[in-house]
Amino acid sequence: MEEAEFDEVLDDWFIESLKTYTDLHVYQLEHPTQVIEWTSGKTVCVAGYTSSKNDILELHLPQKLFADENKGLCAERDFRVVHGGFTDGPVRCLRHVPGTRFAVTSDGRSSSLQVWDLGGDDSDVIRRTGSIEGRRSVSEGSTRIAARLWSQPQILHGARSGDVQLTQLSSGHTLYELAETDSADPLTSLQFLSDGLFLAGCCNGSIYVADTRTSAAPQLLPPPASSGESVLWWTDASAGPDPSSCRVVRLSSSGQAVVSDLRNLGGAVSRAQLDTQTRRCGPDDVRLSWAPALDNCIAVSGFSGAVQIYDTSVWRTELQEAQALFEHRGHVVSSDAAAPVFVTSHVWHPDRPRTLLSAASDGSVHVWDWVDRSAAGSPEPGAR
Repeated sequence: MEEAEFDEVLDDWFIESLKTYTDLHVYQLEHPTQVIEWTSGKTVCVAGYTSSKNDILELHLPQKLFADENKGLCAERDFRVVHGGFTDGPVRCLRHVPGTRFAVTSDGRSSSLQVWDLGGDDSDVIRRTGSIEGRRSVSEGSTRIAARLWSQPQILHGARSGDVQLTQLSSGHTLYELAETDSADPLTSLQFLSDGLFLAGCCNGSIYVADTRTSAAPQLLPPPASSGESVLWWTDASAGPDPSSCRVVRLSSSGQAVVSDLRNLGGAVSRAQLDTQTRRCGPDDVRLSWAPALDNCIAVSGFSGAVQIYDTSVWRTELQEAQALFEHRGHVVSSDAAAPVFVTSHVWHPDRPRTLLSAASDGSVHVWDWVDRSAAGSPEPGAR
């Protein structure tokens, strides 16, 4: 794209953004990140994934984002680094341990995990404090991580369905191992649904639901009927006080989305064909997530340079084409990189219904809050 044409496209998008965003802030990292992890309601961790030494940073979001009134008078409008350190290798997965100042990372090279002290008021340095061993000496795919604060902090981790284990952070003792399964499928997701119940989503679309408090075999949700051997699937479950009411969404590399209910693992509540680009994606490329504070909405990224928001409440049991409720195109529009730009990660704000953070392959990080069009009479799902 010629410079004059680029400037014109950027100007047009900026004018449009004044009407479509309540807030939009940008930050530029030295190296792109595949992880954005909340450490509080106002701070996130990011880390590079290049093969050599990388930054691991805790960023404070712009103060202007949280100003209820007179945003124009707010002095702080930029991201701010509050803690930082270095990793010797890439960071493919990062999880903050709730209630602590610790984080656990995976480099995608082995099944071992790295444990980090994120620093505190007396230190701005993030430093590595230890490691956690996995069940395989060599990783066969990126390790997925989930964390919970029990009587002692505990980490659930594994690269395949047969590798999943629960480890006590302080001692490194293994507290639980997933019962033997018929196959050891690579995982694309691993998350707690409650204190003991967790979900493991596999690349082939199958899902295991198990309880760390029992030795019972996990429940198995088979892949969607239309899946083929070459199709990848990503999975996420909605949060809620009652895990039995959780909904599970699976998204294929061909753009098909399937919503299921944990109370009826054999059936599909709804389906849709999403308007995604069909670039070739690996297991670590796509992000799929339910909104924690906006009913029925999911966010999808990784297929292109955009983050798409979909309202699943309008989907039916029969497969149909679905249009995005909102699309954030800021990364690709504002980038002057020579190579095509694609989104590497996104995350919803835990409390603010329409606020998300997203990162892209050019190193850009955006925090954005899109305008609620329901105020203008357009139907839109309700914020909780």
